[in-house]
Amino acid sequence: MSLNKSKRPTIWATTLVSLLSVGLVTPQATVGQTTIAQQQESAQAQLAKAKQLSQQVTDLYKQGKYSEAIPLAQEALRIRQQALGEEHADVAESLNNLGELYREMGKYQEAEPLYTQALEMRRRLLGDEHADLAETLNNLALLYYFMGRYSEAEPLLNQSLEMRRRLLGKEHPDLAKSLNYLALLYQSMGRYEQAEPLLTEALEMRRRLLGDEHLDLAESLHNLAGLYYSMGRYQQAEPLLTQALEMYRRLLGEEHPSVASSLLNLAVLYQLMGRYQQAEPLLTQALEMWRRLLGKEHPSVAITLNNLAVLYQLMGKYQQAEPLYTQALEMRRRLLGEEHPSVASSLNNLAGLYKLMGRYQQAEPLYTQSLEMNRRLLGEEHPSVASSLNNLGLLYQLMGRYSEAEPLYTQSLEMNRRLLGEEHPSVATSLNNLAGLHQSQGNIEQALEFLEAGLDIQELNLERNLVTG
Repeated sequence: MSLNKSKRPTIWATTLVSLLSVGLVTPQATVGQTTIAQQQESAQAQLAKAKQLSQQVTDLYKQGKYSEAIPLAQEALRIRQQALGEEHADVAESLNNLGELYREMGKYQEAEPLYTQALEMRRRLLGDEHADLAETLNNLALLYYFMGRYSEAEPLLNQSLEMRRRLLGKEHPDLAKSLNYLALLYQSMGRYEQAEPLLTEALEMRRRLLGDEHLDLAESLHNLAGLYYSMGRYQQAEPLLTQALEMYRRLLGEEHPSVASSLLNLAVLYQLMGRYQQAEPLLTQALEMWRRLLGKEHPSVAITLNNLAVLYQLMGKYQQAEPLYTQALEMRRRLLGEEHPSVASSLNNLAGLYKLMGRYQQAEPLYTQSLEMNRRLLGEEHPSVASSLNNLGLLYQLMGRYSEAEPLYTQSLEMNRRLLGEEHPSVATSLNNLAGLHQSQGNIEQALEFLEAGLDIQELNLERNLVTG
């Protein structure tokens, strides 16, 4: 983004008209010249004000005070459009920065036209090969990532990455940003093997360029931890996430969206590790902080409500979980639309709760909606699709529909093996569920084979992720 970039000085080119009349200057010419000078002085004062507003916006952005920054950014944009016209590099920068603020506030529909205007204007003014163009490509791609429009985000991120390599060389903080964001996209698409080398490259580059105490380094630690827990490598994830959280606190203070994000993700990691008592206070802290900083209606609030519901479900507190799941689902629909991976996730989670409560008829349509949406949005081959197949299979097993359950379990198992590897916890889950299905049908020998294979993987992961003390 360009909110933290140093401003380029504005150069005004003034056309001076000389009136030659035997050495005399007419009164009209004097009046005209004074008017031009006054206009120039007024325009310069307005642009100085816009520059001052932009600096205030940058400071508020760094503090995570996005809602306070938005009216100042709007005013800076208005001044620049009035003083410089609609087509100017500084106007494009203001459009880009306002788009950044809307994106951070979860106002994606407002952000998109600002980014696209900035992108088109920068192309016209700067050409097809410029660092500012690479920046806007990156930012628009990041917006599409948050909107779940992964297929639109990927080519933009690749364009930005390649342009930055050509313009900035192989070692630059902006190049590390591009690597980081492309890795996040690959992670969300279930392409973990492609994501890991990009994240480690970005982390190492940031250490070399920025040192051991920098916000970009904290971001890399945080994101690499997120990838590791998606891959079931919890023991590797925890120290990275705690390092990121402590660094954010030192650099940003206790009250900042980046701190809330780290609290949330550390809580999710503890959930996955079965450390529920440690997870709950972190989730409630994150939820309260999001609400204070970003308001009650924001995608991050919905994520935290969803994860708090997951925790209560795992703790057997079903009555507390249900309203949180429904709040998260409704908020996601309002903010993100009906067709988004987060909506599919909420449908899946609410269905899972209904399944545990024995409300199978309510669970089935939610599971099928979630599965179909994941296939449309993420493709046929994705960890979320494998998870949906497994969950629907388990529901059919509980309903006694064994012939419908088995092919779903088998598809889920094979997909998890292809995508995640033989030793991932999700593979163990699929094997255990197949064991349970065969046991229900009286196929004890096959059940034992699946059970033993699943237990072997669970023991292996337990050894890897064992927490002592």
